[in-house]
Amino acid sequence: MTASTSEIIGILGGMGPAATADFYAKLVSMTPGSSDQDHLRTVIWSDPTIPDRTDALLGEGPDPTPWLLNGSRVLREAGATVIAIPCNTAHAFVPRIADHVGLPIVHMIGEVAQHLAAVSPRIHTAGLLATTGTLRAGLYQDWLGRFGIRLALPDADSQDREVMAGIRAVKAGDRDGATALLEHAARRLSGQGARAVIAGCTEIPLGLPADAVDVPLVDPALVLAQALVRRAGRGSTAGEAA
Repeated sequence: MTASTSEIIGILGGMGPAATADFYAKLVSMTPGSSDQDHLRTVIWSDPTIPDRTDALLGEGPDPTPWLLNGSRVLREAGATVIAIPCNTAHAFVPRIADHVGLPIVHMIGEVAQHLAAVSPRIHTAGLLATTGTLRAGLYQDWLGRFGIRLALPDADSQDREVMAGIRAVKAGDRDGATALLEHAARRLSGQGARAVIAGCTEIPLGLPADAVDVPLVDPALVLAQALVRRAGRGSTAGEAA
């Protein structure tokens, strides 16, 4: 990494605020350097008023697209040259905004699919812990299917009582309360043959330590941070949505 890179990262955040702060910390930690000047210029728009993405996908709440478009405009006007969205479920709305943003969007889920496809020995089955909205939208099913990777998913009871309850606990600031719930859900997936588990909601890594899972835990926010660092150093990444 060099201080002369022209890239300015725009983080479209607030979904939720703790996940946005965590993502920026991961971006900093993934950036090689020994001084302030070695790090990436970054603009963060954290808007917690964006309507709930899962509610929208389930037909139970307003469409967040106008808020996402507005946030993208704020980032563009602030000088961002590329946009990162550290929210898995929000990627269901990327097709609605990509042509109107005027900036490339580095696609977090596409980056995760490429990351898993490159793992050796090859992963044939991955587990997914994510919001019900992300599951319903088929985001990971689509991307991982392109690389021949099967998904193991929680059953309806585990999804509601463990995964969504754990995500809500993190959002409410109860990370300790989330851990047991998410750990049980993850272990169910490894029991189905998953050789890795995707923490497919940016709140999940905040409540589920990697060492609580008996297979590798893949953190999409970390994968996205690594992709942005690569992009800043070597040009565009293949997971780009626009």
